[in-house]
Amino acid sequence: MRYKLLGRTGLRVSELCLGAMIFGDVRGSWGTSKEEAARILGAFAEAGGNFVDTANYYAGGESERILGELVASNRERWVIATKYGLNTRPGDPNGGGAHRKSLVRSLEESLRRLRTDYVDLYWVHIWDAFTPIEEVIRALDDVVRSGKALYVGISDTPAWIVSRAVTLADERGLEPFSALQVPYSLVERTVERDLLPMARALDLAVTVWAPLGGGLLTGRYGTDRERPKDTRLAGIGGRHEENTLSRRNLAVADAVNAVASEQGIGATQVAIAWVLAQRRRRGVVIPIVGARAEAQVRDNLGALEVKLTEVELGRLDAGSQVAPGFPHDFGGAWLAYGDTLGLIDDHRALVDPLV
Repeated sequence: MRYKLLGRTGLRVSELCLGAMIFGDVRGSWGTSKEEAARILGAFAEAGGNFVDTANYYAGGESERILGELVASNRERWVIATKYGLNTRPGDPNGGGAHRKSLVRSLEESLRRLRTDYVDLYWVHIWDAFTPIEEVIRALDDVVRSGKALYVGISDTPAWIVSRAVTLADERGLEPFSALQVPYSLVERTVERDLLPMARALDLAVTVWAPLGGGLLTGRYGTDRERPKDTRLAGIGGRHEENTLSRRNLAVADAVNAVASEQGIGATQVAIAWVLAQRRRRGVVIPIVGARAEAQVRDNLGALEVKLTEVELGRLDAGSQVAPGFPHDFGGAWLAYGDTLGLIDDHRALVDPLV
């Protein structure tokens, strides 16, 4: 296991993050027991992992409670990230959101469940259109100055809002976001249009949820495979099923399955290895791996040993790319540069978002 710096900070986090969303088998859900969670966390620690992601919303708070109990004896070894913002009291208009009241209540409750007096990374879980960005960054700065959170990040939010927040924080001497969390996989690449280029330009570490495409890239799906009936995707129904199990996505799964077969490894390892390989173009990208059993997390950790060739990466890219859309595919660059475009050397160039 290698370690990455969290954005513009000096904090070292493992190159894979353990997702604790399914810690807690609440009301017979698809989560895992505390005993199995301990084995999962132990396997992750054995491999050198130190970065764990949870949220106050997960399993009704049970995820935080279990994690807090498991890390209590060696709290300082762990980089614990949790989130606020999703509504935990549906009948209460202030039961969620990014505003100060929600933040203060949620953080205090999370600290009690986690059995700690601070969290290493505190995320805005989802954007709240009713709360001014100025209130969010000011309130987050307050909890950093209080020592109850060390760093802050933002999840599932449009690029223009994130960039505005970072700019305002920098201008006002407030704690800026150090990290961005988004879905990213071979079947979900729309974040390459704006969110990933923005993150690299602003030096935000990117933690990636659903690197396995919500289970589509586990080797159990493909155009030549009978649809399983015991997965999270089974029976989702309606338009969501149509979109998730589209011909395009199943063809992507076929490509992953083929590479996995040729290398003699699991499809999950190929899918995660592809995300890891994007660091050459996207900056710091950290897959969040979740598991219901120790064997699954050990399988996921095997992705760190996988080396995809340029040919294999090309095959995986070919069927999974998304149309860049305007203005990325606007063919008018020559209007700005004339015949000199090919003669200009740009040492500041980051990356073509979709090349």
